[in-house]
Amino acid sequence: MDVSCQFATSLHSPEHIAIAEQLGYHRAWLHDTPAQSPDVWAMLALAAERTHRIGLAPGVLVPTLRHPMVNASGAATLAALAPGRVALAFGTGFNGTRALGSPPATWSYLSTYVRTVRGLLRGDTVEWDGAPMRMMHPGTNAPQRPIDIPALVSALGPKGLAVTLEIADGLFSVNGETAHAHEFTWAALGVHGTVLSEDEPLDSPRVRAAAGPGNALAYHAAYEFGGDPTTLPGGQAWLDAVTAHPRTERHLAVHDQHLTDLNAADNAAWSAGGWQAITSTTVTGNPRPYPRPAQRLRTRRRHRNGLPAHRPRHPRRARTLYRHRP
Repeated sequence: MDVSCQFATSLHSPEHIAIAEQLGYHRAWLHDTPAQSPDVWAMLALAAERTHRIGLAPGVLVPTLRHPMVNASGAATLAALAPGRVALAFGTGFNGTRALGSPPATWSYLSTYVRTVRGLLRGDTVEWDGAPMRMMHPGTNAPQRPIDIPALVSALGPKGLAVTLEIADGLFSVNGETAHAHEFTWAALGVHGTVLSEDEPLDSPRVRAAAGPGNALAYHAAYEFGGDPTTLPGGQAWLDAVTAHPRTERHLAVHDQHLTDLNAADNAAWSAGGWQAITSTTVTGNPRPYPRPAQRLRTRRRHRNGLPAHRPRHPRRARTLYRHRP
């Protein structure tokens, strides 16, 4: 199992990825969340210039945010800057689309989109919006086609898993979603959490900063996927804070600072005891009996790539990466 890291994309991501390389992480994934982050391709390109070994990947790209040629060109540029180190991951969109008040992509659209991007990278002439197109980049602007870049798809349900098996090189999943990992030669699992210091309480400011946004994801997902956030500790306080906004603006209240910090609703839940859920919603705990989070992940189903920590915004990011190092 390889241990990678994932970041909510920020202007500091290139620096954080360079530190991750020094600490031995296998790959760095960056979110594609334009409503709250700088451009994912720009930050990956800067990271490529600062690193030599670590794999680089957007995770996950949302099809409805860009024309397929834009992502194909971005992937080709990164492949030129970091040969042999690039991967792609696609998803229908959670924060990437819902923060805009838009629905996620359909699986049919995602399937066509991924096939189109991969066809462009092979050098094929493909059709989009009724017109043929192909990458016409000269050798000074991109590697010669075909450009071989592996692609994963983020999927949970049966429809998405069927599409992933058909069009992708592997599965990208989150938290405890490991039941179908054995069906893929490459399965990347993203988790959130932190390693507690001796006698450190779950509601400490450091744990709040490092794992609180991952804990808040459970509330966001329950709300967006038709679940009941009030079944979670502090869930009623969270829901009250969201529903205090006009219905047309509630997506802004839910997705504000998504996986980077706690928004007003997340803070309301945390203050009402939401921190009590953190050991079940994230991979957070004392290092004993496991000296590394990677060893704790090995108790889960086998993956080619484990992602031990999705890093929220934290003033001591280097120390947090060190705590989770492979």
